[in-house]
Amino acid sequence: MTGVQTAAQAMVAATARLRAAGVDDPARDARLLLAHAARIEASRVTLIAPEELQPEIAERYDQLVSLRAIRVPVSHLLGEREFYGRRFRVSSDVLDPRPETETLIEAALSEPFDHVLDLGVGSGCILVTLLAERTSASGLGADLSEAACLQASANAVLHQVQGRVEIVQSNWFENIEGQFDLIVSNPPYISVTEMENLSPEVREHEPRMALTDEGDGLGAYRQIAASAPDFMLPGGRILVEIGPTQANLVSALFDAAGLADICVIPDLDGRDRVVGARMPG
Repeated sequence: MTGVQTAAQAMVAATARLRAAGVDDPARDARLLLAHAARIEASRVTLIAPEELQPEIAERYDQLVSLRAIRVPVSHLLGEREFYGRRFRVSSDVLDPRPETETLIEAALSEPFDHVLDLGVGSGCILVTLLAERTSASGLGADLSEAACLQASANAVLHQVQGRVEIVQSNWFENIEGQFDLIVSNPPYISVTEMENLSPEVREHEPRMALTDEGDGLGAYRQIAASAPDFMLPGGRILVEIGPTQANLVSALFDAAGLADICVIPDLDGRDRVVGARMPG
């Protein structure tokens, strides 16, 4: 981007660069990144379109567009991502919150709960959302990644639920104590062979341990199903996000663990997304 440009010209040039780089929605990303560079809300970009870009904004914008062109996710460049109507701080240390995970939130909120455990808490988007929506509940979040634990703690503070949440570093149930009336998890479910088919944004910029078990994609479910009954109150629920082809396999694991009322819940696109079960009693 050479010479003095208006915001509109800069956006057109940025859109062309991003399109050439194979970015999915180049115009939208160009607008979001300009808003970030100019430190304004995205809805106000049209207001500054005719104005010349100040050199420091133009430089910041150029840098952001260059990073997006090598497929760094927009959320990492903005440092945040929206999920269930709230903004969450994100980074390359945690899995990006995704709209389809809101299916898990809806399922969890469909019945009362008091004490929730989130296994593989990541950014904290699931646990923090559930506690923000259910103000009488408390929760425990566990993650093997220390960086994820810090990110989840920061998001708990951001959404003012820190007084009702505890975050622990744990390999699944290893450092967990107590019993819960709700267990939730969005574990790594992509098989090692499927990793190559992911977009560069996901494959190269999201934490590998949050995506794949380096096996058949069912390793986490085997561990969760085997141990979950020891941590569930009678009548308590477990809800896990799955890949769209895994419903029968995960349901069978829950069945073998002695869990009841097993159900599969589709996302808004009609794909199997959540498997739920209940502790008998």
